Amino acid sequence: MDPITLGIIVGVSTLIVLLSGIPIAFGLSAIALTFLIIAEGFQILGVVAETFFSGINSFVLLSIPMFILMGMAVANSPAGKDLYTGLDRWLWRLPGGLVISNIGACSIFAALSGSSPATCAAIGTMGIPEMRKRGYAARLATGTIAAGGTLGVLIPPSIVLIVYGLATGTSIGRLFLCGVIPGLLLAFLFMVWAYIYSYFIDKDSAAILRNRQPPTLKEKLEVIPRVFPFLAIVVGVLYVLYGGIATPSEASGVGAFLVFVMIAFVYKIYQPRKIWDIVKVSMKESVMIMFIICASYFFAFSLSTLYVTQSIAQLIVELSLNKWVLFFYINIFLLIAGFFLPPVAVIVMTSAILLPIITEFGFDPYWFAIVFTINMEIGLITPPVGLNLYIIKGITPDVSLSEILKGSIPFMFMMALSIVILCIFPEIVTWLPDKLMGKDAGF
Repeated sequence: MDPITLGIIVGVSTLIVLLSGIPIAFGLSAIALTFLIIAEGFQILGVVAETFFSGINSFVLLSIPMFILMGMAVANSPAGKDLYTGLDRWLWRLPGGLVISNIGACSIFAALSGSSPATCAAIGTMGIPEMRKRGYAARLATGTIAAGGTLGVLIPPSIVLIVYGLATGTSIGRLFLCGVIPGLLLAFLFMVWAYIYSYFIDKDSAAILRNRQPPTLKEKLEVIPRVFPFLAIVVGVLYVLYGGIATPSEASGVGAFLVFVMIAFVYKIYQPRKIWDIVKVSMKESVMIMFIICASYFFAFSLSTLYVTQSIAQLIVELSLNKWVLFFYINIFLLIAGFFLPPVAVIVMTSAILLPIITEFGFDPYWFAIVFTINMEIGLITPPVGLNLYIIKGITPDVSLSEILKGSIPFMFMMALSIVILCIFPEIVTWLPDKLMGKDAGF
């Protein structure tokens, strides 16, 4: 059978299996194994275990459970409340100040955890009820946290960027630096929308703001010691990473250690039972992510063995498309893939196809990594997977999923706008790593 036709059949079969509700890792593994046996026979079973093992046989992947542990430790402390309270007391006077405070809290928490679900849960639990209590529409309150949580996959340390670096052979440290300014840009665009909505559209929240009792200077100053440890941990992790002291995996261990020290001294969380609960939740999420990575590697291996990957890449190159037309099509493909699959699965499954094409057409692989990641962010707030939507739904059961989605849509446009800005000004991505690490010598 023609590899392109076979690829279409595999794609349709995968979509049907995933829509049936089967867990992603099991679904991808079943599809890959079925088509490999049909094409190669049962002798292919001998490489299945080896392929699964090779998918996670990397020291770099050790950073994933460490960053997850780091995020869960912060999420299970009053950290989200302190971040929200501190920023709210300083930004309350701005139209949409409480929304802006929540986005800022999401940004800082994302830099601590690298996890989108943890960011949504930690900030949303405190932020959404407060926003609604102060007159903000449920649509804006829930959409803000759902979108703000996506910053966890872009602002370093990012689990998604770690997987991208491993799958493509690019420098994880450089990827982290590439994500800093675009992450801040995206947070700024979110804040701009919050300001516009609150000032021009939602008049009720503006009226409540005018009648609010302003926080005193003492109240503003007393929150600084509660927020400072978060910033110190972020700076500490980045320092050991870019100071040449530690690798990304070692830096993740340093971050996890510092977070546990912080929650022990600042929040008095040191009881063995509470620590074990944090470790247990971290292990569950780590195993889930690792299983998805294994299954995705196996799926990518099956596509390569069936010559689907190579045929698609060759076909695209032979079409002789304009590079920006090709880039547009790739973005549409990534958006659709992100609707149905988690970011780590999309990266592992598609990087072997996309990266050679991207470099062949003259795009920078590090710049493309950030664009790729922003597309994955959109997928996190888009059904049917839309993980962040369901987390917010769990926090606010009285708000319908459609209402949460409506609140998220403007932020999707902000993400799309950020991609356009990065296309016009690619230096936004490359300036910081070039400044600190020197220009990339090539891929």
